[in-house]
Amino acid sequence: MQAARNDTPPGFSAQALARFVGDALRRRADPEKARQMAAYMKTDMPFHGVQKPDLEPVLRAMKERFAPASQADYEEGVRALWQLPHREEKYAAIEFAIRHRQYIASPSLPLYEQLIREGAWWDLVDPVATMLAGRLLLLQRAITAAAMERWVRDDHMWLRRAALLAHLKHKTQTDTRQLFAYCVLLAGEKEFFIRKAIGWALREYAKTDPGAVRAFLQDHRTMLSALSLREASRHLA
Repeated sequence: MQAARNDTPPGFSAQALARFVGDALRRRADPEKARQMAAYMKTDMPFHGVQKPDLEPVLRAMKERFAPASQADYEEGVRALWQLPHREEKYAAIEFAIRHRQYIASPSLPLYEQLIREGAWWDLVDPVATMLAGRLLLLQRAITAAAMERWVRDDHMWLRRAALLAHLKHKTQTDTRQLFAYCVLLAGEKEFFIRKAIGWALREYAKTDPGAVRAFLQDHRTMLSALSLREASRHLA
């Protein structure tokens, strides 16, 4: 009797992972949607034209079939996907990193910084900031806080934004001293994406402690931009 075919590669192969994702996306490609998605994102990076509902089955199969066995496998897999040319493949790289959460650890912080520096746009930076750097900040605060102190002062605007957004999902575990200090440090910036991030981070924390955010806004009203104030106070009575 012929043995049942097993399409899963033996062991972990970053090259097989990249090939699997690239092939799956090419089969789902829609050139018209690709043009629309690139126009919406204001990027010259090519898209396959695979929107989220059709991308999700690929991401689930990716996680099921390609499980890294070590931190090195994890980082190699992320990089193999990240180096592919299409935007959805970058999304897959980030999702691979997020979905294998047991490997979200301090050795991978330089990798996350690389993704932010090279991604340099909100659709790539924000999930890395919130779901990777942010989770690491929560789990290993003593190590990661020092990196955030460097990021928030970096010349790279998207790293500064990431340092703010890393606090976004911490709720009752938010380091309010650090969050408020970063908002003050960056309050004078003219960059839209920084002003927006200040407001977003404060608005999210206001769901946990509205009194603390209200007091912060009152004390720093003349320092913060109208955009930051408007975003931060959106759900405050």
